[in-house]
This record gives sequence, C-alpha cells and structure tokens, in this order.
Amino acid sequence: MNRRELIQSSLMAAGALAVSPASAQGSPSTPQSEAHSWPQAPRELNGGRMPNILWICADMQRFDTIEGLNNDFIHTPNLRKLMADSVTFTKAYTQSPVCSPSRASFLTGRYPHTTGLRALGQRIRPDEQLVTRILSDKGYACGLSGKLHLSPCFGGRIEDRIDDGYSVFNWSHDLSDTWPGKNMWLNWLDHEGVKWPTPPRGPAALAWGVPIDPKYTQTAWCSDTAIKFMRGQKDFNPWLMSVNIFQPHHPFWPTAEYLSHYNPDKMPSPNYREGELDKKTVYQQVDHEAGTGGHGISFVHTDDLEHRKMKAAYYAMIEQVDTEVGRMLQVLEETGQADNTIVIYMSDHGEMMGDHGIFLKGPYFYEGAIRVPLIIRWPGKYKAGLRSDALVELVDIAPTLLEAAGLTIPAGVQGRSLTPLLTGQTTAHRDSIYCEFFDSYALYDPPPMAACVRTERYKLAYYQKLNTGELYDLEKDPTETYNLWDSSNAKPAREEMMHTLVARMVDTIDPIPERKCLW
Repeated sequence: MNRRELIQSSLMAAGALAVSPASAQGSPSTPQSEAHSWPQAPRELNGGRMPNILWICADMQRFDTIEGLNNDFIHTPNLRKLMADSVTFTKAYTQSPVCSPSRASFLTGRYPHTTGLRALGQRIRPDEQLVTRILSDKGYACGLSGKLHLSPCFGGRIEDRIDDGYSVFNWSHDLSDTWPGKNMWLNWLDHEGVKWPTPPRGPAALAWGVPIDPKYTQTAWCSDTAIKFMRGQKDFNPWLMSVNIFQPHHPFWPTAEYLSHYNPDKMPSPNYREGELDKKTVYQQVDHEAGTGGHGISFVHTDDLEHRKMKAAYYAMIEQVDTEVGRMLQVLEETGQADNTIVIYMSDHGEMMGDHGIFLKGPYFYEGAIRVPLIIRWPGKYKAGLRSDALVELVDIAPTLLEAAGLTIPAGVQGRSLTPLLTGQTTAHRDSIYCEFFDSYALYDPPPMAACVRTERYKLAYYQKLNTGELYDLEKDPTETYNLWDSSNAKPAREEMMHTLVARMVDTIDPIPERKCLW
C-alpha cells in the first residue's frame, strides 16, 4: 500500500494535525476530504533531526519597510527581533516583479520562463518539481495557508494544482469572493458568523480602515491555520509550512485599529521628480496615468495627501503581518520547536507606492518593485544578527532548503545555495542579479518583453519590442531618477551591462534534461 492509499484508508483523526473547520482545497486528483497530512516519524540527519521550515511570504512588501533596518516610520518590532537572531539579506531580489512568475521561480529554484510560468494567466508546467514536492517525498509533511498562485485564478477559475507536495492546503487567494465556497478564509468567517464590511467607493477606497477586529482578517487566519499545523506536527517532524499572507497587497485596507497607528501627515511623499518619465518607457508613462496598464490607481489623478494616506495604510498592513509573525514565533518557542526550525521571512516582489509616479507593479525594475525583505533563521546553524549586503536572488532559497535537509539538489535547480553566506563562510555570492518581465501582464501595447540585471554599481533594463532601455548609476543616483541609456558618457557602462545581461540570460537556459551520452 502506497502513502496515498494509506491516507485514503485512514481516519485522519490521529491527532497529528488540527485544520480549519472548512475543508482543504485538494488537487484535481485528490478529493478535498483527503487533503490532510499523515504523521511522519522524526527523521534523522547526520545524528540530528531534519529541520522544520516555517516559510512566511508576504505579498508585495518592498525592501524598505522594516523597523530598525531601513525605515523610521513603520512599526515592525517582531521582525526587528527576528533580525537579531537571523541573517538579514539587504540586497535580495525577486526574479519577476509580479506574483505568479516569482512564486514559480522561488518554489522551484528555477527562473520564471524556465518553469513555463513567465506571465500571469499561465500555469506552471505539470512536471516542475517544487521544493515542497521534493521534501514531501523525503518524509516532510507540507502545509499551506493563504495564496499559491501557480496557475490562473482570474474570473472565478479555481487554481489548478500540480503535484505540489502540499498535503494540507488551506487556500485563500485574496479578500474577494470570486470563488464562492473555495476561499477558505471566507468560509471560516461564515462559520464564525462574521460578515466582512462593505468597502467604500471612490477616493475613500484608496486607503480604508476596515471596521473589524483584526482577528478576523485573512492575515490572522493564515497565522491561525499555521499555528494549528505547527502544534499538530510537533511530535511528527519534519514539516514545512508555507504561510502566504495576502497583505500588504492592494487594496490598501488594513483594519481601522492598525491604521490608527499611522498619521498620513507624517508619512514621506513618494520619490518622484516631475518630468522624469519623459526619458523612460511608454509602459511607465501609461501606468503614471493609471497603474497596471491603465486599470489601476492613478498617480496623476490623486494628490500628495492621498499618496501619503495609501503609504500609511500600506505600513499598517505590514505592521499586522509583523504581529502575526510574532505569534507564530512564540508558538515555536512554546512547543520546543524553535531550535530545530528554519524560519524564512520574505515577499514575492515589491510595490511602487508612488515612487517614480507609479503605484502597484508592472514592466519595470526599480528597487521598490524587485528588491524584497529576506530574513533567515536557524539557531545554532546560521549566524545570528548578521546583515549581508551580498547580491542574492529568491531563486537561491530552494537549494538552500534542500541542502539544510541534507538532500541532493536536483540538476534542474538553477539557484545557488545561500548556506556559505548564512554560516559566515563567505561574504560574496553573485556579481549580478537577474529579473524578467516577459509579457507578464496582457495589458500593454506592445507586449513588454523585458529583462534586467543589477550589479553593485549599475542597473540595466532592456525592452526588446521598444528597442530601448534604462541604465542607472546606483552610486551617483540611488533613487534611479536619471536614465542614462542615451547618454554618450555612459556608453561604456551600457555596453558592459548589455554583455552582462546576455550572459545572465544564457545562464537561465534550462539545464534539463541532462545529457546521457556523447551523441
């Protein structure tokens, strides 16, 4: 009898796991009633237990939003405390500035187009190996709460899962009821007899304090389900829990309680210089008028106070995420699992937040869009309180986890393990980072086919269908205001960076299938 048959024939009431009252959304081959975790006996690795993994991923949290690291306006005391025990990467970059391609990349350790998921509305290839699938095959119990987004969800489509390794799947893509009966957070609200307040219309909806107890938010629900999982798996390690919280993704709707912590009058205005977009791409000019290809928030038609109100709401959402991080870390301590649990805190990509006259995200590669938080803790194994300024990519996380579990890294994995940085063996990692946007939104004309590289000094983005690009000298222009693409003085730097971009794109060629013989 194989493992799946064993699960099908079991009562699943062995006490190893407590899940939400709502049924989990199973994969097409797995009825929802079977989407549970079967207890695993503790596994040994070189005389010690294989580590548990608590993997917390916020949605659209940019890099400069952490108290005590790079922001004096935000309140994130739990992340500040976590940094004291962790390695904090100050230059971590996503491989796509939009959700699905980024998530496919960091969950596989492969570049977005290599996974087949380079754009929203696409589905990851069925034969792609998520790190959760690999770990599950080696005895890990893998759970998820919140978002996955590796296949289309638009217009009420139910996410079509591949064999992803998650035996507990508490799915809640966002705050909407686009999927009646499938958003498990909303199902839970119904079970609790709680109705989500009706949002306002017009300008008031840009930054709204939701009049509801924070314990009923999707953020708290994701944390609650993760806590139940961690408590239930305490005696059956190893486990991995993906906590994929929707906040601080727009709409900018924190609870009224958290919003009250921030005064818009004291928020800094966006980083924008009048006229700077004249020398930048048409995509940015379109999104200046209305974000996301003309369909989202307009910088032009909102004023400075509204910009600062949205920033206040954005910070308030991050603060609630921070609160839930603290709750989850406390449970690890209470259950005696903290010392053998790797904790990761990160985001899938950033948010423009009005910088360069743009809100949300799109076909551009500013720091606010592609640079993200990345904090990793493993007590006694990784350095505590270390801040690394090395250039790292989110694609590097998957091989790091496999190495930590003592497993062979598959040939198809393209990322580089962060272990030498985490253990203090080195301070260098990459000479450049790579990011791509290959028609990732079907909202622009012509379709954006763009790629970017960043070194310590320069950042270059090339837009193939426009036959133009952007070049920034990050030493002289850290705010990325002045595009040097057409500057004759910057021609040597542009040529050097174009060579770097070509080399990095060649690096992303799929290494599998492996060569079996000479011919």
